[in-house]
Amino acid sequence: MKELELLGEHACFGGRQRFYRHASREIGLSMRFGLFLPPEPRALLVYLAGLTCSEETFAIKAGAQRLASELGMALLTPDTSPRGVGIAGESDSWDFGVGAGFYLDASQPPWASYWRMESYLMHELLPAVQQQFNLGPERSGVFGHSMGGHGALTLALRHPGAFRSVSAFAPVCAPLQCPWGQKAFAGYLGRDHADWAGHDASALMLTQTRPPFPAGILIDQGLADPFLATQLMPEAFEAACLVAGQDLTLRRHAAYDHGYYFIASFVEDHLRHHAAQLLG
Repeated sequence: MKELELLGEHACFGGRQRFYRHASREIGLSMRFGLFLPPEPRALLVYLAGLTCSEETFAIKAGAQRLASELGMALLTPDTSPRGVGIAGESDSWDFGVGAGFYLDASQPPWASYWRMESYLMHELLPAVQQQFNLGPERSGVFGHSMGGHGALTLALRHPGAFRSVSAFAPVCAPLQCPWGQKAFAGYLGRDHADWAGHDASALMLTQTRPPFPAGILIDQGLADPFLATQLMPEAFEAACLVAGQDLTLRRHAAYDHGYYFIASFVEDHLRHHAAQLLG
């Protein structure tokens, strides 16, 4: 990756929390990402954030760097979406289907020109960071929250072998069936539901001929999450995993909502889940 601009660097639990900007060939715009580097990186964990978040949100709010430093896990935090294009409807207060990247490549105008988050992550950013630190797919995992949980599950399933481990916090599990997903997919992918199914984690799991992650998938979901029943639908992914024979640990937590207090409460479990598969 050429011409990385270091925007900020901070000492953090013996490592370095960095933020970068670069010109993306896949997006055609400047993109930002965060990267926490422990003293001796032994594995790479990609975190995909949700709606209204940026490359800084997880680094500031989740409290993951202490344990990541102990475990030797680098944390890559991309921005969620292209910014500043000037398309009508795009804003920093995104609604699903209006600017939020959703971790896919749009095929419909006006979004198709720049909304290429899947290609950006899988063909540009991730390979560059893996090469820089000699951490290949066997030492790489992915997790995310909400829209980013959707991204973690779908990218892991759409790109077999790219990640060895996967987990999610309150992911959008069945976008074909929920208003957020229907709005985003109609805007980005058009009206053909066959195209939509390729970006739905529950639908993708049902196509698996063998368990894609034999060591298991971890999902945490708060029961006080206001989006649980209408938008997230973890039960759909749970049912799909049962059909596919995929081991899934779906933990439901009373009183926890959709925000970063919830993520901070269980992020240690997710780091250890990935460390067991990447470093065990």
